[in-house]
Amino acid sequence: MSKQVCVLLADGFEESEAVIPVDLLRRGGVEVILAGVETMAVRGGHGIVVTADALLSDVALEGVDMVFVPGGLGGVNHLLDSPCARDFLARAAAADKYLAAICAGPTVLSRLGLIDGKRAVCYPGCEELLPPAVHVPGQRTHRDGRLLTGEAAGSAFDLGLLMLEVLEGRERADEVRRSVYYYG
Repeated sequence: MSKQVCVLLADGFEESEAVIPVDLLRRGGVEVILAGVETMAVRGGHGIVVTADALLSDVALEGVDMVFVPGGLGGVNHLLDSPCARDFLARAAAADKYLAAICAGPTVLSRLGLIDGKRAVCYPGCEELLPPAVHVPGQRTHRDGRLLTGEAAGSAFDLGLLMLEVLEGRERADEVRRSVYYYG
């Protein structure tokens, strides 16, 4: 049975932070649902419009193994303003699903109290928005149990491969790494 990742997309999300991990996960055989928080056509922070697979309100949490929050300050603010997104993330944490976030995305999890005491990385300059989570300086990605975080757009490949490794194993992640000639 294929693992499933739900990616929360809200207007203003950072395109590369969402699309690169999604591509790597799908190459690795993981089912990915791009969930539009408000609309099916979601405009990224750099004007790229991505068509969601479903509205978040229609996604069943039961089949989801991991929830992923891309960064982008606009997207982050829209997620925090969305009762649907806040509820989905809270239910995912309560159900002990994996939570993954990159750049400013970990600040959403922190603001919702979902990663209290966990160690995480985030975009440089967002550290003050991370408490009560503990910032880990100098790492591109970090895993603390069921929490996976990435520093910024430049670590999107690293985080995507870490997500794949957690869900499908190191061997599968290495196969995908080799297939895209990623040596980071």
